[in-house]
Amino acid sequence: MYEPSRTLTETHIAGFAYYDGVDVFADLKVGTTLELAAQPDNSYDRDAVMVLYKGTHIGFIPRRHNCEISKLLYFGYGEILETKVNRVTPESTPEGQIGIVVKVKDGRFAKIRA
Repeated sequence: MYEPSRTLTETHIAGFAYYDGVDVFADLKVGTTLELAAQPDNSYDRDAVMVLYKGTHIGFIPRRHNCEISKLLYFGYGEILETKVNRVTPESTPEGQIGIVVKVKDGRFAKIRA
């Protein structure tokens, strides 16, 4: 039986070294939940998506992965996304230290539970 993946993207956090990622690095473990926020007024990329940990801006979804996520956030569908840390590699360069996965929440059984 075919079942599509819930994963929208797996990637690193762009700009991790330039934002406040260093300040929260010790708190980021595999499975840590992160938040996403569209930033349509970003002068470099109108589809920019900020990555936040407990309100702290730690970087962005890389440009090559952000278009569909940005649309969902912009139009108010952010609640269907879940973002988690899926890799912590301290010995890597700052851009590669934290890997994340963005998935669509599985709502198929929500009506049954309600």
